[in-house]
Amino acid sequence: HVQLVESGGGSVQAGGSLRLSCTTSGDTYCMAWFRQVPGKEREGVATRISDELSDGATSYADSVKGRFTISKDNGMNTLYLQMNSLKPEDSAMYYCAATYYSGACAGEILINDFGYWGQGTQVTVSS
Repeated sequence: HVQLVESGGGSVQAGGSLRLSCTTSGDTYCMAWFRQVPGKEREGVATRISDELSDGATSYADSVKGRFTISKDNGMNTLYLQMNSLKPEDSAMYYCAATYYSGACAGEILINDFGYWGQGTQVTVSS
C-alpha cells in the first residue's frame, strides 16, 4: 500500500509560480498529477514513469505544456510539479496519484489507471 501526501498549494496572482510536492511511501511505476474543480471531472495534468522503466520519461496535458514541469527526487521519495506562468484557469484542487500499471504513463492520462491518491492541495490563481 502506497501513501501519498501533497503540499505546496496556495494563492498566487496570474503569471506567478508555485511548486507542489508529493511525498510517497513507496516506489511505483507511474506517478501523476491531476486537478479538479467543483462540478468537473478530475483531469490529468502530467505523468512521470519510473527511472527503471523509461528513464523518468514525462508527459503533459496540452493545457500545461511549456508551463508545468513534473520531476522526482528519488532520494527524498518526492514528486514535484513546478507550475510557472499560472493562469486563473489553473485554479483547482491538485492531486498526486500513483500506480504499478506502467501503461498509465503512456498516452492519455486516465483517472481509472491510478489506484493510489493523495488528499489534494488547493491552488488558487487570481487575475
